[in-house]
Amino acid sequence: MAAVSSASDTGDPRARHPPERRLLLLGGPRSGKTSTANTILGDEVFDGGTETTHSNVGHTEIYGRRVTVVDTPPWAIPADPADDAEADNNDNAGAESDSPRRPPPSLDSEGPCMGAILCPPGPHAILLVVTVTQPFTETERRAAEEQLGALGGGTWRYSMVLFTGIDKLPKGFFIEEHIANTGEALQWLVERCGSRYHAFDNTRKETEENTQVPELMEKVEEMITDNQGWYFEVNELILLEEEQARRALEEERMRMEEHARQREQMIGGPPRELRLLLLGWKGVGKSSVGNCILGRRYFESGQETELCLRRQALVSGRRVTIVDTPGWDWFSVRRTPKRIRQESQRGAALLRPGPHTLLLVLPVVSSLTARKRRTLVAHIETLFGDSACLHTMVLFSCGDWLGRTPIEEHILRGGRELQRLLEYCGNYYHVLDSKTPGKDRSVSVLLDKIEEMIRENGDKAFLPIQTEWLSEESSYSSDNTEPEDDCRGCQLQ
Repeated sequence: MAAVSSASDTGDPRARHPPERRLLLLGGPRSGKTSTANTILGDEVFDGGTETTHSNVGHTEIYGRRVTVVDTPPWAIPADPADDAEADNNDNAGAESDSPRRPPPSLDSEGPCMGAILCPPGPHAILLVVTVTQPFTETERRAAEEQLGALGGGTWRYSMVLFTGIDKLPKGFFIEEHIANTGEALQWLVERCGSRYHAFDNTRKETEENTQVPELMEKVEEMITDNQGWYFEVNELILLEEEQARRALEEERMRMEEHARQREQMIGGPPRELRLLLLGWKGVGKSSVGNCILGRRYFESGQETELCLRRQALVSGRRVTIVDTPGWDWFSVRRTPKRIRQESQRGAALLRPGPHTLLLVLPVVSSLTARKRRTLVAHIETLFGDSACLHTMVLFSCGDWLGRTPIEEHILRGGRELQRLLEYCGNYYHVLDSKTPGKDRSVSVLLDKIEEMIRENGDKAFLPIQTEWLSEESSYSSDNTEPEDDCRGCQLQ
């Protein structure tokens, strides 16, 4: 529980209403928090033209009383599968949604505790800024509830809804009508705040008729009186957790910056090309994996691949070229048709002067028997030679099936045959959730591992094309390959 403290630390009854008032502004994306803070402060103290990424403090004096205003980053909108599906449908249809799009997670994001820390010993009022120009849905209601919950218990008695954008309401349309017509989510929020609310028009300049700030401060004074002069104070345990989270974020940021610096030193020029060949038996999800890595639907998944298909995209600063191949038979090399075996070799020939990595796709949901392992190894060595193991990485598909189970634990449970296969590949492996093309952050980690493998191979950075792989190359369909120039001039040799 969060502590609540009196404004007075002495027995003086006049100290029940101290000369300072501290206001903490919380709200969602594009709610008008920053403009509201500037309106209260009576000056353009904060930059309203950019999104707030860190909490900021401003001070002013209103009727002889010092007022501290803290502007905070927008609260995170909680993930909702129904919302995501609707957003995907809108994207596909080229439609635009009226609701603010959920911003991607950021290492720089701050919780509300940081804002409370910046107005010590705690805010007298927590102003929940809500714009009337956007629908206030159940998703936004949950976001507000989670935001206040992050501060601890007892926050609602210090909270007030502050509506912005009322200049956009129809003439003669009052804020009470807006609350009544918007829906249950907004009505719940107002009632949860003890029916305390106020409305702002941030476009109005400072004039004698502009009484909205004094009226807001009067309502704040009424709330302080109802709370017997007490203010909200964040629990020390919550502050400690917030500090630990910030330190973890800072360490992650430093790690990413160092990794980017090392990558820049290694590249030292234009985006390097990584040439990848997808291999595996039928139905393991090679095409879906290719789409996941490239970030969009380049390969047709859900149906059997008949011919090699090469596609290329810029991914995490690298030019990534992928060739998808037909699937092998899991029982033996002989049961894989000769045409399929030749197609696998031709796929490698499409990655001139040779593939950097053979990605052996293996679903996490399948068990690996001794026969399956021997058949996979036999395919690799028969088609690409004994040294192909130096360039082979096991890529687990269907990673969403793992849930919270670490891939290392899955490998231990997978038995000795899976572990022997990984040893054959130099213990290079990775796991992808191929159901979300372009949204899996582990793709960048995969490319890092591939570059690590390339560095380990030294002067044998890629698997050179063999003459026999080029046989019957004219049989490729022009619809299934890109111009050869796309793969020339590779910088990673």
